[in-house]
Amino acid sequence: MANYAIQERYKEKVVPALMQEFQFKNIMQVPRIEKIVLNIGAGDAVDNPKTLDGAVTDVRTITGQQPVITKARKSIATFKLREGRAIGVKVTLRGERMWALLDRLMNVALPRIRDFRGVSPDTFDGRGNYTIGLREQLMFPEIQYDKIDKVRGMEITIVTTAKNDEEGRRLLKLLGMPFRER
Repeated sequence: MANYAIQERYKEKVVPALMQEFQFKNIMQVPRIEKIVLNIGAGDAVDNPKTLDGAVTDVRTITGQQPVITKARKSIATFKLREGRAIGVKVTLRGERMWALLDRLMNVALPRIRDFRGVSPDTFDGRGNYTIGLREQLMFPEIQYDKIDKVRGMEITIVTTAKNDEEGRRLLKLLGMPFRER
């Protein structure tokens, strides 16, 4: 099992810092990253079902794991959407693949964004989970520009065991997430 630098940093530096900062008595109280969910919503798959094939290929290339095709839960007439129709792909990463994606996201993909000034520190959900919306999949080095059918955005949700946003924000900051100044 390969250990990533970010995983080592979590064990050696982040855990002691969080224990001291938030006065945790037990090491199990320290927030940790549980999973990362990568999601691409392909609304145009309603008209062109082939769109999902490209999204599946992109997600598989980025994560190294086969994604699940998500289906519409209910029909919405204004969007020409029927219940049960495929409208996106998602993949949930845990363990080694989770640490690998987090490492690549923070150290390779995000700095490749043009005019990058940091990610927003405000997109936490109230329970310590963080979501980043990306406009294109090209920022990941695995994706080759001439091999994609179209540029598509994605959401990356980092699910933590933090009790509140402050703990989650501090955890990601200590791991190296490039938050912009408020």
